Amino acid sequence: MGGMQLLGIITGISLLLSVASALLVDRFLIERIAVLGSFAGFQLSHNPGIAFGLRLPPVAQEILIGIALILVAIIAVRHARQMANRKWPMANISFGLILGGGIANIIDRIPDGLVTDFIQIGTFPTFNVADSCITIGAFLLIIESFIRSRRER
Repeated sequence: MGGMQLLGIITGISLLLSVASALLVDRFLIERIAVLGSFAGFQLSHNPGIAFGLRLPPVAQEILIGIALILVAIIAVRHARQMANRKWPMANISFGLILGGGIANIIDRIPDGLVTDFIQIGTFPTFNVADSCITIGAFLLIIESFIRSRRER
């Protein structure tokens, strides 16, 4: 499987899971569901801001989100083309998770300007599957860069 194919598949899967979970939660989660007592559970929350509930002026927020996603897409496609002969480059998986999660959050925001969050752990801000995909993708990129820098020494 080529780098572009892998990037597309991972983007599609993370996008689908993120959008589907937000739709299901919006439709069916009425009250908090405890998973680990008061420490962790599912609780519906709508976030008008960006990461960690930070808010920017509305037009600036949408423009910055769009620019960031376009830049990530450009970097991801360039990287996937450069690494086309590697079988399972971690960066393609990472970028796919980031792109799928980012697009999903934009899709979720379109109808009402809000992102559906529902995963609650401790005092950490409530988040969603798309946020998890973005975070895991970024973490995997960091790991890959450390591995690559050690190999190049």
